[in-house]
Amino acid sequence: MDRVSKEKRTEIMSKVRSKNTSPELKVRKLVFSLGYRYRLHGKNLPGKPDLVFPSRKKAIFVHGCFWHYHGCKKGQLPKSRLDYWLPKLLANRKRDAANISALTHLGWQALVVWQCEIKDVEELKETIIKFLNQAKGN
Repeated sequence: MDRVSKEKRTEIMSKVRSKNTSPELKVRKLVFSLGYRYRLHGKNLPGKPDLVFPSRKKAIFVHGCFWHYHGCKKGQLPKSRLDYWLPKLLANRKRDAANISALTHLGWQALVVWQCEIKDVEELKETIIKFLNQAKGN
């Protein structure tokens, strides 16, 4: 049983965004501070990556742990309505894998940054720098 009314739940869920989320904004600010320039939400690429580096043929997805079913503490299944949530979250994971595969077939490389990884800024910096600077095929 939901603790809030159906109307309140609708209001809450309507505020969930797919672009310009707090984790995405943090990653964008970090990448920009490192001196890299990027395009946003590549509409012509599979999955519309959050950050796109066309000259490098690289893309970064910033995934929320819950919505993409990461498996960390924030990515746990809800305790109620599993018949609704489990197929939805599994479908999100399947779609993510298909999008990354499609990008790879187009000659692009992708990095997924999880919401829970943003806390450790130094490690995230290293990961992003290594990803953006590595030569293609490495």
